[in-house]
Amino acid sequence: MQSLLTYIVILIISFEIIGCVASPRFTSDKFVKSSSEDEGFSEEGVASYYADEFNGRQTSNGEIYDMNELTAAHRTLPFNTLVKVTNVQNGKSVVVRINDRGPFKGERIIDLSLAAAKTLGMIGPGTVNVKLEIIELGDTSNKNNP
Repeated sequence: MQSLLTYIVILIISFEIIGCVASPRFTSDKFVKSSSEDEGFSEEGVASYYADEFNGRQTSNGEIYDMNELTAAHRTLPFNTLVKVTNVQNGKSVVVRINDRGPFKGERIIDLSLAAAKTLGMIGPGTVNVKLEIIELGDTSNKNNP
């Protein structure tokens, strides 16, 4: 009975430790312009936006989300990275600052603020195909960056 209890305690502790392991995060080699072939990093995929439900809540970098600011959520780019987002269907573009993590739904690559979504003309459809281009890389040495 003592060995079974010890085994269960070890198992629980193991699960606790595994749950604390960091998920894969941003690695600067992927995004930092270190050679001519890295210049002009871009990513293409589906963008969505978030607004009322999250307005006033804390973002992943600690600031309060304001749906009327030009901000966005990206899974891996460092906070404060400036990204040009272009709607590939209508050619409209906007520069946003990464201040949150996401999106976590489907194959989406970026979640935009309401203001950014309006600028891109995506309020009706809700999602659009976009191209992302880094304008200025955020501070990768910041403790709040993954």
